[in-house]
Amino acid sequence: MAEKLSLTLPLRFPNPHPFKPVFQDPPPQLPNRSFSPPPVDAPPPPLRRTSRKPRLGKAHDPNRGKPWSISPRVSLRSQRALHALLNSSSPNLDASLDALASPSIPLRSLHDDLLGIIEALEFHKKSDLALDVFDWARRAHGDDRILPSPLLPVAISLLGRSSLPDAASSLLSALKATGFPPDAFAYTSLISALSRNRRYRDALNVFDEMRLQECRPTIITYNVVLHVYAKLFAPWREITSVVDAMKSDGVPPDQYTYNTLISCCRRGSLHEEATEIFTEMKASGLEPDKVTYNSLLDVYGKSHKHSEAMGVLREMEAKGFPPSIVTYNSLISGYAKAGILDEAMELKEQMEAKGIKPDVITYTTLLSGFEKAGKDKFALRIAEEMERKGCKPNLCTYNALIKMYGNRGKFEEMMRVFEELRDNHFMPDIVTWNSLLAVFGQNGIRSGDCERSEKILREIKARGGRPDLYSYNTVIYAYGRQGRMHDASRIFSELQASGLTPDIVTYNAFIASYVTNAMFVEAIDVVRYMIKRGCKPNENTYNSIVDGFCKQGRKDEAGAFIRNLQQLHPGISKAEEHRLSERLAKTSY
Repeated sequence: MAEKLSLTLPLRFPNPHPFKPVFQDPPPQLPNRSFSPPPVDAPPPPLRRTSRKPRLGKAHDPNRGKPWSISPRVSLRSQRALHALLNSSSPNLDASLDALASPSIPLRSLHDDLLGIIEALEFHKKSDLALDVFDWARRAHGDDRILPSPLLPVAISLLGRSSLPDAASSLLSALKATGFPPDAFAYTSLISALSRNRRYRDALNVFDEMRLQECRPTIITYNVVLHVYAKLFAPWREITSVVDAMKSDGVPPDQYTYNTLISCCRRGSLHEEATEIFTEMKASGLEPDKVTYNSLLDVYGKSHKHSEAMGVLREMEAKGFPPSIVTYNSLISGYAKAGILDEAMELKEQMEAKGIKPDVITYTTLLSGFEKAGKDKFALRIAEEMERKGCKPNLCTYNALIKMYGNRGKFEEMMRVFEELRDNHFMPDIVTWNSLLAVFGQNGIRSGDCERSEKILREIKARGGRPDLYSYNTVIYAYGRQGRMHDASRIFSELQASGLTPDIVTYNAFIASYVTNAMFVEAIDVVRYMIKRGCKPNENTYNSIVDGFCKQGRKDEAGAFIRNLQQLHPGISKAEEHRLSERLAKTSY
């Protein structure tokens, strides 16, 4: 797979513009306002830094990798305050920051001092304390002096990193209450904070507000917004409309923009669009980097354009970017998902010959490929090699093995893998549970023990998970096939109460169950209900009813059902009615 798409903003934007209007020293007298900041009930959790995967197009930080030092603009008094904060297990903010409490300190100097302290504390992984300093500054100097400054986007970024997006949003509201409009950096920081916490729709609402207020987005703003669209799997036309707006604003795309756009092409296998973006990128004078090539290669792999993917690999090497484990995993994934397993194994051998060790993604991709192809012997060989080489399985590995054993009816082995998963401190996800549900659901139909499926449904909820449509549909189908329509209806009601919308599979499961139990009036009522709810019946819906009548020796009623379909479903086409009539005529029941 290509590297994970994410955009991490630096605490301070490169060359930030001052807020408007810029205060001159001494600051002008401002009207007294009654606004007070919302109380902070609990300190934010510490930042999590070390477990992140490689990110696609990290924001450029010119100081990355260099020794950190406090800004030379920071005064001696703030350096002393910082020393006091860093060298105390439970620092007293009022005592440590007393030298910065004077209203006579020039505003520019105060902002530099506070910014230096906050950035230093964040560098030393004391983000809680950094936010406490910001709150102290608001109390000591008032929002009118603190919020319209470069401190605001820094605080918003910190809150986003500390998983406090609502507090970040309240800061922007507090700035508006002072009478000063937010600038691009404040808006961008909030959009990024919301995105970081998966509040993608809220992030886009902030972007819409920014445009409504005629605050011109920067290149960083647009890149964050494109990242949000990527996370939402937005239609391609919506993504390109953002790029068109960006260009019309006179903001040329940069390398991160192009890398993001190519990555967006993966979900829809938009290989032609990805190629056009790649060509435009080079025509604009920007050189593709390793991320660009890996993203393009991933698009080709998902689009089953294997020769094009190998061409990218050759160009990548020719440009001085040696393929990495990410590169080979993308290629192997493309071949494995297409069922071209011999070539996938050749790529694994090729990467090993170049000194690149297969990782858990490599092995799991191959294992899943062999499982899907029904080649259990090869899948188990991959699992054994993985264990022999000391490569620890991940949740996806366990899920692939559970699915393989379950589909083959090897329940003992399946449950052994499930117990091993939990023994190794993995939390089963919805894929794990649904694999178990599918097995126990089918087994329950045969044995009459459908309660086992419902118990799994309950365990998903008990462990903090959220069953999806597949989960509910599986249990409904199991109960329905046993003729336990009261239980199936109960699960259906639970599905609706959960906020999910029944789909065609849900309704067809009900209809098939009623038909199996010769309850044709109820089956037709379900058809009426699904049409009323905006779910269009498909051919399986009607085939199930027609076949059911015929199996009961009631072909005349099947014919009457077909003749009255226009009344039941005015939207049905003549071609569909004709196919049903042909099916009835050919039936041998």
